[in-house]
Amino acid sequence: MGGIALLARELGHAVSGSDQNVYPPMSTQLEQSGIALCQGYSVNDLKPAPDLVIIGNTLSRGNACIEYILDAGLPFTSGPQWLSENILRHKHVLAVSGTHGKTTTTSMLAWLLEQAGNHCGFLVGGVAENFGVSARSGLSDHFVIEADEYDTAFFDKRSKFIHYHASTLIINNIEFDHADIFADISDIRRQFHHLLKTVPASGQIVARHGDVEISKVLTMGCWTPVQTFGLRTGDWTGKPGNADYSNFQVFYGGQEIGQVNWQLIGAHNAENALAAIAAAARIGVDPGHACTSLTGFRSVKRRLQLLANIKGVSVYDDFAHHPTAIRATLDALRSRVGTDRIIAVLEPRSNTMKMGTHKETLAASL
Repeated sequence: MGGIALLARELGHAVSGSDQNVYPPMSTQLEQSGIALCQGYSVNDLKPAPDLVIIGNTLSRGNACIEYILDAGLPFTSGPQWLSENILRHKHVLAVSGTHGKTTTTSMLAWLLEQAGNHCGFLVGGVAENFGVSARSGLSDHFVIEADEYDTAFFDKRSKFIHYHASTLIINNIEFDHADIFADISDIRRQFHHLLKTVPASGQIVARHGDVEISKVLTMGCWTPVQTFGLRTGDWTGKPGNADYSNFQVFYGGQEIGQVNWQLIGAHNAENALAAIAAAARIGVDPGHACTSLTGFRSVKRRLQLLANIKGVSVYDDFAHHPTAIRATLDALRSRVGTDRIIAVLEPRSNTMKMGTHKETLAASL
């Protein structure tokens, strides 16, 4: 929602917003953009009546503000619907979906377009360090967006990504998550298949090779050309130059097209890079140039972000909250530090984690 606020402000609207917990880095960039922040939910923040209220998916019936909006007849919409009608219409949308890696891959893809001279718009679920912001409207006909499978709003239970009408779609991976809204993996599969139905036959799907759940979704029906990526198998593949993947070669159709030397580490980030390079190639970015451009990519805040080095102890912050993502993060660190000691402190913050859904697999990821 913070990114949507930034885009609305960029269009010239006077924007304010309410949330239960607003904190850096999002609060900082909102304040710097002249957006008024209101802590908590009070109907007084809706007076005088705004021209439009954009409602996030964390609010539901019974919330005082929601009840006031309905009783007063204030015009309202959801964030994804507002994006569709005001930002994405008439754009070539490049959407990045999947259970893990969306934010990093979205930032990476926007950076590749930027380095190729394409001043695209983008919306990222974090602060992209190369840009210093979470969103911008851009100057080109392309828009890169993080495409979340979480539901849209209390009045629209479809996944957010249904609204984006992607022409180029990345599917990084599919696993069970968001147990607060999905009963099982088949529910998630169904939403991803709805997503496939919105991608035109003239578009492109970039999917991780060998992902069982992605394969199941594709076999449910796909009307768009598919390219695959994977470190070992797929149309786009990678070969590590060293154990931590800070250096790796990129191949397309078995032919080497470039080499990546960058600040990131981990096999999972190398796969994110393959997806971004493939999607960028779809709209004309030279893959070799894309590989070179990744040298300057600085990732996203809270994605294996080095906070400090104190007396030889490095302190990292990472957003991983699913066992698979936690394992990938720790594996990346292990590949970097070798046999040195790693101390992991985990905050079970997501709704799915709080519900105990991952209790059987969490220990193994650590």
